[in-house]
Amino acid sequence: MRKSAIRKPLGLLIGSVLAATTYNAQSAGFAIIENSASGMGNAFAGAAAVAEDASTIYFNPAGLTNLSGSQLVAAGHIILPSADFSNRGSHINPALTGGTPIAGSLSGSNNDGGENALVPNLYYATQINDQWFAGVGINAPFGLATNYDDDWVGRYQAVRSEIGTININPSVGFKLNEHISLGGGISAQYINATLSNKVDFGTICYGLEAQIPQIPDGTCAAVGMMPTGSDGYAKVKGTDWSFGFNFGAMIHITDHTRVGLAYRSGISQNLEGSADFRVPANFQAILDMGIPLFSDTDATADVDLPESASISLYHAFNDQWAILADATWTKWSRFDELVIRYDNPAQPDTVQPENWDNNMRYSLGATYSPNQKWIFRAGWAYDETPISRTADRTPRIPGNDRTWIAVGLGYRMSDSLSLDTAYSHLFIDDTDLDALDHSTGHQLIGTYESDVDIFSAQLNYKF
Repeated sequence: MRKSAIRKPLGLLIGSVLAATTYNAQSAGFAIIENSASGMGNAFAGAAAVAEDASTIYFNPAGLTNLSGSQLVAAGHIILPSADFSNRGSHINPALTGGTPIAGSLSGSNNDGGENALVPNLYYATQINDQWFAGVGINAPFGLATNYDDDWVGRYQAVRSEIGTININPSVGFKLNEHISLGGGISAQYINATLSNKVDFGTICYGLEAQIPQIPDGTCAAVGMMPTGSDGYAKVKGTDWSFGFNFGAMIHITDHTRVGLAYRSGISQNLEGSADFRVPANFQAILDMGIPLFSDTDATADVDLPESASISLYHAFNDQWAILADATWTKWSRFDELVIRYDNPAQPDTVQPENWDNNMRYSLGATYSPNQKWIFRAGWAYDETPISRTADRTPRIPGNDRTWIAVGLGYRMSDSLSLDTAYSHLFIDDTDLDALDHSTGHQLIGTYESDVDIFSAQLNYKF
């Protein structure tokens, strides 16, 4: 065992164990656009211009002025992802063992980290008078869920990742005149994250032995600590409330054509929670020699969630046919690093580079209404990934550019009650990954073959 092979600054050695467990995520990143079942049927083409129900509160609050009376909308989306990983030569730090494969019961086979999820939405809109409209939306604009067996080949990068948000968004709309409407709202956003991975304490032991005088040479070998043979476990979790805003404009160019402009601010979250470790007994005996590392501690993590801007078009050819289009920009470059701070003073702060890029999403759609009861929807979208470099990807977010194909169906049961349903399939480009475990130098190399199916339903009640 060459101890010099893992000689690195002590802060990096300790800190990157948790950096590997923290906030890397996904949809173009980890944004959730599934915030309307009616919009899902068009792959969210024209989302800031359609304004056909109260879900416009999220996509463009100026669209509230298109809604008369009061309306309650409840929607749910079942997301069924698949993310099959094929190992392409993942290996231990070459300086330690010559680059032998990482051991594990799944080291030579595929592993699917996709986890099914249910995403709910709820909206209420009401008309105050001829000019003023108001409403509130409750939805989940960001989220992530992946889960792997704890002995898979990529266990040092990820085992479980679960990130959820709840966004409460009261909004108002104002009709300036017959052609222009404005709208805006505030967002109170709750975030909850729990992320875990295995830790190769065998390799870390040799790194500490090379740097800490209290650990005599040969101690790690004497107690049976070996690379990838002395795994422990690390988990971080945290929560936070933070605030943002959104605003928009709706421009009625003609009675049949309108353009929507919408902006949603970034939100800076400071998660407060804990970092917990499960350490092998033989390694714990070394820590008990007076080394205050890898003990459970409170922790915080700063995360900057991105702003976005959209321009949408809605044009009706006649009472039956309409087309829709949208272009949305998201500033994922805000997610440039993750900063972790530990209450344990022996564990230095960690700054983890993320290197995400801004991205675009483009969509086209059409609707057909043969009569007053039925509406048929279809849509296409292309969603760029913000993680274009293989070295910046992790198994927590095994995503790439994706193409949406969507269909939807709406049925009006009465003047007060209607139902929307939709289905989307996402074709995701094969995702090459070459992820370094910074705490050990082990490399996860492989390819993901992924896709997503989404089923949506929405009930609309007018009163």
